[in-house]
Amino acid sequence: MNHIQGTTEWVPTRDGRRLHAMVLPGPEPAAAPVPEAMTTPGPEPTTAAGPMPTVVFEAGAAVGRSSWALVQPAVGAFARAIVYDRAGLGRSPADPVSRTLRRMAGDLGDLLDHFGAGPYVLVGHSAGGPIVRLAAAARPERVAGLVLVDPADEAADVLFSPAFRRVERVVVRVNLLLAHLGLLGFAYRSTMLTLPRDARRDMRREAFTAAAVRTHRAQVRTFLDELATWRIGPPHLGGLPVTVVSGGRAGNGMPASTRAAANAAHAHRASRSPAGRHVIAPRSGHYVPLTDPEVVVTEVARLLRP
Repeated sequence: MNHIQGTTEWVPTRDGRRLHAMVLPGPEPAAAPVPEAMTTPGPEPTTAAGPMPTVVFEAGAAVGRSSWALVQPAVGAFARAIVYDRAGLGRSPADPVSRTLRRMAGDLGDLLDHFGAGPYVLVGHSAGGPIVRLAAAARPERVAGLVLVDPADEAADVLFSPAFRRVERVVVRVNLLLAHLGLLGFAYRSTMLTLPRDARRDMRREAFTAAAVRTHRAQVRTFLDELATWRIGPPHLGGLPVTVVSGGRAGNGMPASTRAAANAAHAHRASRSPAGRHVIAPRSGHYVPLTDPEVVVTEVARLLRP
């Protein structure tokens, strides 16, 4: 039976671990319709400027590939589209070393090495935003552009307040308790309602375990401290196109003041790119890939056009 997110592929890392990925190969040449101004004249999908970029999705802090199950299949209709589980999430074994930003971006770099020379469009949600920025800065020549979906951003002062950090620690502790009791999935059941059946089944089985929460806890230990250093020296993206998609509504743990601060930071991030673009997802709080997936698909398609 075919899975909506494609076929499984195991990706080796440089230190001998494995990451679980799922791949949709994209349309056959001259087969499925593609966004306007895109063509497929060669043996592989191409644009007028060369090979069609592969689109790789990076999920948020505590979730794996299933969170992209409304976006990736739609992108897979016109490009190769790859989702994966970071170490310790989904089906990927835990990393025994650390969950620092640099470590996670290094794993993403290993995944890109595995799938070829590129070019790539990298799409990151929430905490995945800084991860794809750091991976792109390491090898900008193989990246065609970034789509940052309601990303964590160092320009948002609220992220570094003592209150935000206290809330984050409490959430992790409560989630770990609920996971041990087998109740964490119930707390987040509304976030799964719109997912396709197979992805919903995967998320229910994989995302709400104590092991997944421990991975999140390991990331929380260093993530904001690392992100804070970017306020002085952010990753250098040169002239890469950067599109930032913001949720248009408060909610999902973000009151109106926090939403306003986040969106101002997102507008700033887009302004730093010579081809920057800031877009509002009108029906969404933080979980844009679940509530406004078509907005993300549209922005990915825009970056793929010649």
